[in-house]
Amino acid sequence: MPANLTPEYKAAEAAFRKARDPLARLDSLREMLRVIPKHKGTDHLQGDIKHRIKELSEELERPKRGGAHGGPALVIHPEGAAQIALLGPPNAGKSSLHARLTGSGAPVAPYPFTTQFPQPGMMPHEGIHFQLVDLPAISRDHPVPWFASALQMADACLLVVDLGDPGCLDQVEAMHAILRERRVTLTDRPESRGEPAGAAAEGGDDPFALRLPALFLGNRADRLADPEAELQTFLELAGLSYPALAVSATTGRGLGEIGPRLFTHLGIVRVYTKAPGRPADRARPFTLRRGQTVEDVARLVHKDLAGALKYARLWGTAGFDGQHVGREHQVADGDVVELHS
Repeated sequence: MPANLTPEYKAAEAAFRKARDPLARLDSLREMLRVIPKHKGTDHLQGDIKHRIKELSEELERPKRGGAHGGPALVIHPEGAAQIALLGPPNAGKSSLHARLTGSGAPVAPYPFTTQFPQPGMMPHEGIHFQLVDLPAISRDHPVPWFASALQMADACLLVVDLGDPGCLDQVEAMHAILRERRVTLTDRPESRGEPAGAAAEGGDDPFALRLPALFLGNRADRLADPEAELQTFLELAGLSYPALAVSATTGRGLGEIGPRLFTHLGIVRVYTKAPGRPADRARPFTLRRGQTVEDVARLVHKDLAGALKYARLWGTAGFDGQHVGREHQVADGDVVELHS
């Protein structure tokens, strides 16, 4: 039976896909359940929504219970310009990379499955920070039931593989299979985060299938005679088209390229604000994505400002300094915006 989903439901579903804050996602889930047509054609989808409401509600309550009763957080609240999940098979060196990039002091050991829970840390890059979340290794030998839920907050991932491991091709194939089972697809398209993915049983797009942009990191490049050649050979044999780098957590090779790659791949835009008659505040830029507008900047400053916004003055690469622009004007990296309500 067709689902015949209403415009109200589709709007709530779109809000869910775009939301990064766990509370906002929970609100969208509840709205989806409230407005979804109630008939046999949506029974499966209703059950899925109810399960995710229960799962996310319990996770949000976890810190409030405190101490050992609550346990470590399984869903990390997004911070910084973007949340980036570190994925990989056992002993690929994810934790070593995470510690080197963020200075987090996360546990590192020469045996598999050292990481048991999400480990967040902040990686600085040109006035902004990327939140890197180290996750448990992906392996059928050590299944993690909450893995897909932890990825729901991520904007992209770093797929870390030890190119010197003879089994690395099989490991990557197995990881992709496990992720597909969890309705997660890695992609080379940065704009795909939040897009519908897959087909639900009711015949429409699956709101809980996730497309996650990936940057491939061939780790432990210091152990290879020709890291770049090994990396290209691996990508060809694996049939992968992700942007890729050969890196080493030991020597630091390639680590300085990760920030710029993420910045470009995700279309990060830094925007600075100023009050009339005062210089711009360049200490803490607002971070947006390519294609976002002055109205989006106003919403980041304060949720009520976007509705009251009349116009803005803009200093940047386009036009002339101090030009008047409307709320739909797309901002560019480095723009200074003066908002008028």
